[in-house]
Amino acid sequence: MIVAMQERATEEQIDAVIDAMVEAGVNVHRTTGATQSILAGVGPTASIDLAKFELFAGVLYVHRITAPYKLAGRAFRPEGTVVEFPNGVKVGGEHIAVMAGPCAIENREQIFAIAKCVKAAGGGFLRGGAFKPRSSPYAFQGLGIPGLKLMHEAAQEHGLLTVTEVMEIAQIESMLPYTDLFQVGARNMQNFNLLRELGLARKPVLLKRGISATLEELLLSAEYIMAGGNYDIILCERGIRTYETSTRNTMDISAIPVLHKLSHLPVVADPSHGTGRRDMVPPMAKATVAAGADGILVEIHPNADKAASDAAQTLYLDQFEKLVGELRVIAGAVGRTL
Repeated sequence: MIVAMQERATEEQIDAVIDAMVEAGVNVHRTTGATQSILAGVGPTASIDLAKFELFAGVLYVHRITAPYKLAGRAFRPEGTVVEFPNGVKVGGEHIAVMAGPCAIENREQIFAIAKCVKAAGGGFLRGGAFKPRSSPYAFQGLGIPGLKLMHEAAQEHGLLTVTEVMEIAQIESMLPYTDLFQVGARNMQNFNLLRELGLARKPVLLKRGISATLEELLLSAEYIMAGGNYDIILCERGIRTYETSTRNTMDISAIPVLHKLSHLPVVADPSHGTGRRDMVPPMAKATVAAGADGILVEIHPNADKAASDAAQTLYLDQFEKLVGELRVIAGAVGRTL
């Protein structure tokens, strides 16, 4: 259930409604927007008489949430969520975020060269894998925490934030000092135990869509994190598996406006994994910005053909710089900045 408070509702009025909702047997999640507070009641609400809540002082309207996701739905934050980081960088709103880096952190020289390029291009996030979930057990699995420390150092030197993938609960605590944005990969989108723990971590989460997941399933995965009290979630469209074989995945660009309609959470796009082909990354990145993406996540490398993982979809640094310049033009055409 959603209880929308009036613009001038007092804290005493809001507290009275929260107390009544708790007494009715639901967990209450409060969000405060620019003009009003929204109270979302999660739990057994089917038998609750919503009409009685309309009589409380300060209540604007009450309605039952029919979607299975309660907190991730647009009704919880009608104005949309902007995830803001301690250094002032935001994901959501008018600005389009740029997240770039190697699929895997390989060595100091590599990650520092990439960090310098990302900063020069105007990016805000340095991405890189320290723990790599690979289909083959014999493929490069990443450098682990030592690699993450290298990326953190490179990001600090160039004023960037870090985004890296967490694969299991046991990694969270050791990654916290070096990670600004936890990435949940497509393989872990429905690792519900991991999602629950990230809900308690109080650090922003980039949640990638599973390779065969529907948008409802993606939003329900976000719900697991939000139910723990962590509302700083960024959704990521990274392509889905279809019968088409000409690209690694099929980039579902239509998911971006659909997610914006269904949810208040910002949405970024990963055209690198979405296509698996270097020549397809720029056109798909441009298309996603035009479709309303709040950011792009791309893989880049100084020597892309020799990258330790995902070389075929990785851009060279000069290709990345050119792409960002072209994206600025498209962003301006749709009323955004980059």
